[in-house]
Amino acid sequence: MINRNLAKILAKRYIILASLLFIAALGLVLLPEYKKNEHVTAEDLLAKVVNPERYITSDVLADKIVTKDPSILLIDLRTPKEYEAYTLQGAMNIPFDKILEPDFEGYLNQDQYDIVLFSNGNFKADQAWLLLTRKNYKNLHVLNGGINGWYNTILNPPKPTENMPNEAFERYNFRMAAASYFGVGNNTGESAVADEPEARKVVIPVMKKKKRKPEGGC
Repeated sequence: MINRNLAKILAKRYIILASLLFIAALGLVLLPEYKKNEHVTAEDLLAKVVNPERYITSDVLADKIVTKDPSILLIDLRTPKEYEAYTLQGAMNIPFDKILEPDFEGYLNQDQYDIVLFSNGNFKADQAWLLLTRKNYKNLHVLNGGINGWYNTILNPPKPTENMPNEAFERYNFRMAAASYFGVGNNTGESAVADEPEARKVVIPVMKKKKRKPEGGC
């Protein structure tokens, strides 16, 4: 019964969030021409907003990190102070209020990686996703639940009850193994001591070639 109630609450939250994103996208579509950067059509933008496939779960992301999947690029949208205190393994920090700055375009506007945006929750990551999608950046994803969801799912997973199916226990065992990999003791909240700190991923920005303006006549 508790799981069903939780599922209903999460479903309601997703509907509310999707509605807010839909309204935000619609607002961008309706902006006057001189205020908007016309890169993606209104129809494409709205279709992407309502598509839940833009989200990646903590379980899927944990598996990609553990297996050292080279195709992902993690972008921590939080403040530098929050980033230095804790972040996901291999993530780089691009604070939310700087994502549209030219210095970061080479990281965000490229097609070599699947970009995973995350913050403490979904709100800022969804906003960043919307802004970058509006500029027609590719391969953008949002970590569903953000750092808070990551903690509750991977670092401190709830233990399944006896009446749950085998899949729940398999998922729990994976999460416990992942928690150990990321340096968390057996659900006690105590951190394991690593021999060496994990090196942060080195990413070479891809600089887009800008179109040259036609030279004037005589």
